[in-house]
Amino acid sequence: RRFLNARNTLTTLLDSGIVPVINENDTVSVEELRFGDNDNLSALTTNLMEADLLIMLSDIGGLYDKDPKTFPSARKIALVEDIDSLNMDDMDPSGGKRSFYGTGGIASKVSAAKKAAHFGCAVVIANGMEPDILKRIFEGEDVGTLILPKEDRLTSKKHWIAYSARPKGKVFVDEGAKAALIKKGRALLPSGIVRVEGDFEAGEVVGCIGPGGTEFARGVVNYSSDEAGKIKGLKTNDIEKTLGYKVYDEVIHRDNLVVL
Repeated sequence: RRFLNARNTLTTLLDSGIVPVINENDTVSVEELRFGDNDNLSALTTNLMEADLLIMLSDIGGLYDKDPKTFPSARKIALVEDIDSLNMDDMDPSGGKRSFYGTGGIASKVSAAKKAAHFGCAVVIANGMEPDILKRIFEGEDVGTLILPKEDRLTSKKHWIAYSARPKGKVFVDEGAKAALIKKGRALLPSGIVRVEGDFEAGEVVGCIGPGGTEFARGVVNYSSDEAGKIKGLKTNDIEKTLGYKVYDEVIHRDNLVVL
């Protein structure tokens, strides 16, 4: 009976244009997808499907300012207008030690919601154990937490660079290059690179690391790790003198770079 009910539910969802993402990866794990990543898998699927809404069903009725299972005074956050302004440190007085905020918990869902929102997809986090929860969500009932999509949505290409591709290496840049990328919307030139880490080829994704050691951007490189290491710190006019050729002036073109 449970199988028939599940099959009928799936059939109804598919007929309605709704794609259920059912993932049991506790025993199926690769380096890119680990335990708890079913939330992020659903977020990446929204990009592939160009979905308008992602619903993540859990045993928790949405986002709270703290764990409602531990703190009776926890308040539900009904609406999140800007996912980037959500501070997980404020939401977790335990410092991330409780499983509620650990892998597969709220931290995982917030991370997934951020990915979806940056693609322009709204997100609802709700309690899947409540009766008729999908029907109530579609009818606009105040259940769960609604996370609004970002207005300046990323293109599919940049969303892939930022969230789907696995970085093959790192380029460490100086403060001037970091400011140029973040504040001025510039490309990454070799003059701003101070160090190269990893083994990557041209066309692969790397992380951009600032002076403080934090990754602040990702992009597709025009040069391999060996080439980038040789031209780091140089002016663009010196690229050909050093390598014997010049493919591009930029190590990462602005069109292939995403500030995180």
